[in-house]
Amino acid sequence: MSLTIPFNPALKELPVYQPGRPIEEVARELNLPASAIIKLASNENPLGPSPAALQAMRDVLAHLHLYPDGNAFYLKQKLAQKLDVNTGNLILGNGSNEIIEFVGHALMQPGTDVVAAQYCFAIYPLVAKIFGANVITVPARDFGHDLEAMLKAITPATRVVFVANPNNPTGTVVPRAQLIDFADKVPANVLLVIDEAYIEFLDDAADFVADIRAGGRANVLLMRTFSKIFGLAGLRLGYGIAAPEVIATLEKVRQPFNINAIAQAGAIAALDDEAHMEKTRENNRRGLLFYQAAFNELQLEFVASSANFVLVKVGEGQRVFNDLQRLGVIVRPMGGYQLPEWIRISVGSPQENERCLQAVRKVLSPQPA
Repeated sequence: MSLTIPFNPALKELPVYQPGRPIEEVARELNLPASAIIKLASNENPLGPSPAALQAMRDVLAHLHLYPDGNAFYLKQKLAQKLDVNTGNLILGNGSNEIIEFVGHALMQPGTDVVAAQYCFAIYPLVAKIFGANVITVPARDFGHDLEAMLKAITPATRVVFVANPNNPTGTVVPRAQLIDFADKVPANVLLVIDEAYIEFLDDAADFVADIRAGGRANVLLMRTFSKIFGLAGLRLGYGIAAPEVIATLEKVRQPFNINAIAQAGAIAALDDEAHMEKTRENNRRGLLFYQAAFNELQLEFVASSANFVLVKVGEGQRVFNDLQRLGVIVRPMGGYQLPEWIRISVGSPQENERCLQAVRKVLSPQPA
């Protein structure tokens, strides 16, 4: 029987997002024990969650028969205290991805334009296309954002501009003064979404929170996450910071109970564990230096990263990815980002980084005839 259901036509040519492969899936496929595999594919925190967060999450397990607080009152209070903003400046999402979907519901439809950079996070154009919006992709400059060209790409139909800083998957960062100047020039009727998933790894980030706190930047939405430096990727928890009017509009499209009770408890505790965050930053700093020195030695081109991963050119990216998997090392091939000669490697523990480098050396060494 032929299928005659009239699905949304915007979905017909829409690709499916491919996340980093989980350890268990690779273990089954290659008949390897899961303990023999390391995953450096999804920019996760190799130190894991804060011990305090783990204990807080255990403490709520006995109450999972109850619905969570639908407004996440205590988590919003804690975030507002940390950021010195009002709770009305905050919205929570099931990962930052859900915040992007909120923006889609609020601003994107057929006939509207969305501006994003080449090599941007794949979810930006995916969500835009789901809502039927036109995606204007601006060519990259040195693997990063060409802000001048992005300004020129804004049309009367533009409703949203996405800038990730640092950028995923390239790790590039926009200089502080340039990003502020760019934000000043984006038209007031266009929402500038600044994705700050990796902002905690920066030493000199532009502080748009201060502007929002003071009642400015009415057309700026900041997105942050608990998945990276907090090590809580499995909980799926992100948040947005913006003017109260923007937040109130986005709240209208948020599903009730979108943040589960375990996530709320873990995040509250994680926010207070400054020592764990600092340990993560130091591990990441050392890891980036390790890979940079190694790639220079191997004469491999790479993109200097300000995040917790590094993009490196290895020739046949998919082949290298496959060969590394067979050695029990999962990285991320970049063919889906129009970078088929590159792979992205997340910073792991020192032991994981060393093992990954040894595997890279092996798969890139000349093969006997």
